[in-house]
Amino acid sequence: MKIIIALAFVGIIAALASAGVYMLRSGQDDGGAPRGRMARALAVRVGVSIALFAFILVAWKLGWIQPTGVPIVR
Repeated sequence: MKIIIALAFVGIIAALASAGVYMLRSGQDDGGAPRGRMARALAVRVGVSIALFAFILVAWKLGWIQPTGVPIVR
């Protein structure tokens, strides 16, 4: 379970980094990356984030993971 969540976080960071690269390259006039690539990379990041949230919610409902919470110390 931890591996799946870690891979999703790596995918989110990779999509964000690729969007940043596309944003930096789109300002060049030498035929750089099309402007739609940055928007597509950001859309992938949002999609992976939503899928990760849904996966965690389903895993909790099915009992695959248990919430531990923060212990209250008095």
